[in-house]
Amino acid sequence: MTKEQIERARQVDILDYILSHEPGNVRRVGSGYRLIDHESLSIDSGKWYWHSHGVGGRTALDYLTDVRGYGLVEAVCMLINERPIERGDAITPNAKPTPVKPNRTIHGNNNPFQNLPLTLPLRNSDNRRVIAYLQSRGIDKGLILDCIDRGVLYESKPYHNCVFQGKDENGKTRYAALRGTASGFKRDADGSDKRYGFILPPSDPQSGAVAAFEAPVDCLSHQTLCKEGCIPPFDGWRLSLGGTSILALEHFISSRAEVTHCLVCTDNDEAGEAAAAKIAGLPGITTERVRPGLANDWNDMLQSVHKEERIQKRTRRPPCL
Repeated sequence: MTKEQIERARQVDILDYILSHEPGNVRRVGSGYRLIDHESLSIDSGKWYWHSHGVGGRTALDYLTDVRGYGLVEAVCMLINERPIERGDAITPNAKPTPVKPNRTIHGNNNPFQNLPLTLPLRNSDNRRVIAYLQSRGIDKGLILDCIDRGVLYESKPYHNCVFQGKDENGKTRYAALRGTASGFKRDADGSDKRYGFILPPSDPQSGAVAAFEAPVDCLSHQTLCKEGCIPPFDGWRLSLGGTSILALEHFISSRAEVTHCLVCTDNDEAGEAAAAKIAGLPGITTERVRPGLANDWNDMLQSVHKEERIQKRTRRPPCL
């Protein structure tokens, strides 16, 4: 980035940014505003302050980097609607920047900066909040610890997000999905390559089956349901697509000739059905559509099962004396 680009980004007012880009995520409180997904974050008199984390700032740039977790380059590009300077570009005082397509969604799965190097968040000293969060979603603790031991999951600092990693055939991290442990925050790390999704391996590495999900939490939820005997067992690969793009599945199948069958476990909604239709059209594999019961996704189903189990325990009568 140039200093001029960064300075222009710093001129964007925080309230102007929120009202234009997150209008459904803010509510009026007295003379100021509060975010809906971060109740302790207030905006007043041209400043924002995140009370629960003890951090604040004046600009939209500070907000995007400190709260939403964007890298500096991507945040600046978003605010000034320009692309980053590529290595080798001639930079002259009169050069006109190339605009970014105006219909880019800020919190969607598409990342127009995939050619940037992958930027992983710093690691926290422990993974306690990630473990507690995933357990609160009903996921088996042993499965969580296994992911941490295999190096595909860790807790970031300073925001304590879950960082789910996707690695290439050589074990190099090429993708990371970030998920908040204290809010609904979720996004891909800067520079993520969507061809490499978060994977849960089977006991048999020569398994010819793969189950495709939209998110890492759904992979773990399905594995938990199998482990608890709530659904039929499955000992194939579990792959997170990182949304509804099928790039990760296409790459996975192309790199493993033994995989010839896919359980399509995308969400039980319109977008999930559209992704399932695309997967069904892939050559060289057979597919089976598997939905999470009446729930929207596999974690919803897992939590619903656990809720029903708790109700049954509370209503069970003690034995007669």
